[in-house]
Amino acid sequence: MKNFILNLCTLGTKNFVVCTLFFFLLYGCGQEFSAPNTRSIIHYDEYHGQKINDPYRWLEKFTTDEVKEWVSLQNNFSSNFIDNQYQKNIQKDLESIWTSEYLSTPYKVQGKTFYYFNTGKLQQNIFMVKDCDACKERVLIDPNQFSIDGTVAIATTSVSPDGKWVAFAKSDGGSDWRTWKIMNIENGQMLADELRWSKFSGAEWSPDSKGFFYVKYPKPNDQELSDVNSTPAIMYHLLQTNQLQDDLIIEDKENPLLSWSISVSDDGQFKILYTTKGTDERNLISVGRYNEQFIPIIDEFKASFSFINSNNGDLFFLTNHKAPNGKVVRLDFNNLDAGFQDIIEESEMPIRSVDMINQNLIVQYLDNTFSNIKYFTLEGEENGSLETTLPGTISGLSGKNDDIEVFYSFTNFTQPSQIYKLDLSSNSQELYWEEKLENFKPENYLSNIMFYPSKDGTLIPLHVTHRKNQTITPDTPVLLYGYGGFSVSLLPRFSKRFLAWMNQGGVFALANLRGGSEYGKKWHEQGMLLNKQNVFDDFAYAAKFLHSKKIGSPKSTAIQGGSNGGLLVGAVMLQNPNLFGFAIPQVGVMDMLRFNKFTIGWGWESDYGSPEKLEDFLNLYSYSPYHNIKEGICYPPTLITTSERDDRVVPSHSYKFAARLQNLQGCKNPIMLRVESRAGHGSGKPRNKQISEIADTYGTALNFISKN
Repeated sequence: MKNFILNLCTLGTKNFVVCTLFFFLLYGCGQEFSAPNTRSIIHYDEYHGQKINDPYRWLEKFTTDEVKEWVSLQNNFSSNFIDNQYQKNIQKDLESIWTSEYLSTPYKVQGKTFYYFNTGKLQQNIFMVKDCDACKERVLIDPNQFSIDGTVAIATTSVSPDGKWVAFAKSDGGSDWRTWKIMNIENGQMLADELRWSKFSGAEWSPDSKGFFYVKYPKPNDQELSDVNSTPAIMYHLLQTNQLQDDLIIEDKENPLLSWSISVSDDGQFKILYTTKGTDERNLISVGRYNEQFIPIIDEFKASFSFINSNNGDLFFLTNHKAPNGKVVRLDFNNLDAGFQDIIEESEMPIRSVDMINQNLIVQYLDNTFSNIKYFTLEGEENGSLETTLPGTISGLSGKNDDIEVFYSFTNFTQPSQIYKLDLSSNSQELYWEEKLENFKPENYLSNIMFYPSKDGTLIPLHVTHRKNQTITPDTPVLLYGYGGFSVSLLPRFSKRFLAWMNQGGVFALANLRGGSEYGKKWHEQGMLLNKQNVFDDFAYAAKFLHSKKIGSPKSTAIQGGSNGGLLVGAVMLQNPNLFGFAIPQVGVMDMLRFNKFTIGWGWESDYGSPEKLEDFLNLYSYSPYHNIKEGICYPPTLITTSERDDRVVPSHSYKFAARLQNLQGCKNPIMLRVESRAGHGSGKPRNKQISEIADTYGTALNFISKN
């Protein structure tokens, strides 16, 4: 029908009246397109004596030709709504916004300065080096040469202690799988070494710079994008050897769901072994002199312990043991029986991070989500603070114990990234670099933090940002964003994507939901496991609060979240179908009874619980988006997004949710699915794909809101 109308409209002006009438019928009177038919099957799983229907189980085989054909039909259907004037306006705006230069926080190794850089037009950031302060910068690794379409990225880099080597991990098409390569920094020559089947790993160098530790998983049996990943091992790779010769440091086949990581102290004297269960904050700790055996220090999962650094035989850790907001403790390696000694006591502000630099402990606190930096001596005496002209978020402030000069980055919702050079000997700083966007002035935008009561009365922070001269009414488009899980804090940061929304006359609101760590361990615990409903209530009540202040209304409010935030959007839109005008669940965990059956999903049981346990099952089933769609209910227009190579939250979550929601939708509001090719969970996505995705999602949302 659509093609017929388009053909008719190209035949000449004599058909203008007919053409206009058809377009009015097609677009002006609501949704006339039909979502693709999705076949359902008879399939039941039994959980604790209860049979659960799963009619779209076949979509879990997302690499088959049948599912790929279904995805193509879904993308074609969604394109009927994505192609609109708002989308074109945002695309054009983003092309202008994205031309600004990007610079990551620099850091130094043996006098060399390293950082990532982008002209604003490159698909991927390039890795740069300055061999000395007065030297001209040069390109060290350019991932734009890895592929024609820019979909192969640098996932992470690690420079050896002697400054002669850089190990870097490549990610292909957004996958979490990493392939490690090694480059000679001086001449740019690549070693033949290639390390495969690594995931969730950095490269921790040995003190002599002759090799590094990394995490390796067994090669998948069949489907590398969906097979369960378990039994990781810590390996040690000696430079200029084959991966098959790597030394196995630790592995536990009897406990395949344990994970491992190793840290080496800056002075090369000590090594620290962490043992974790999935994403659980609690961990075990073993320590040892570098060339000696590990000694267990924490042998039960009771709290989080994070190694800071060592000094003269003392090991410093950040822990939340008996201190939900965090504290710093010290362990004398020469007197382990004495145990941990408190150095910096817990305060009302939670600790976000601690670094040992210039013989001081630099502690970053969160003060109602804003950074607050204080200095302490190694004995725990407060020794100054870092002053900023505006409230915001500080990142990248790290260095060695003997460093005097370091860099850090500053940003907030209205301030693009600024990089400062900090002299710790005098606590003086100077602006080193700042991001400058065309036609953007921070003073033209306004951001406020508000606090609203959730369902149970808990006060939740809400950041609201918009153009300063904008008149806010119930008709103003509002984008409400959240996450709420896994101890992840959403902090004030400038974002080009949210700027694009505000440039179209919208308000951006970010809610610091429980489940994060904005207020320490207790804040996380109040939004995990059997408390997960608190997170959904926090998000819904954020919208209600905004509407009570006449900042938007149900018809003009879009909600967005990704990954665990995609679960958030899916659950909240189903529980509150009349509260929103548009929903954007992205790469979401939608089937809460089968999330642990794919790749690393088992690791999320620490936050979600296990469907195999009755109490957890009842809780998960009560909010699982895939299982809580009710037939005949009118849900808001929804654009579900995912990627075909997402091997963290596999795309079948979104596929099954979309199919069921389309089938049971009780009105003409369309349920759309947008599936990106050659992309994964989000990391490493090239510039053009980012711009396209933002324009498509926000353009579609604004188009529907404008018609409400």
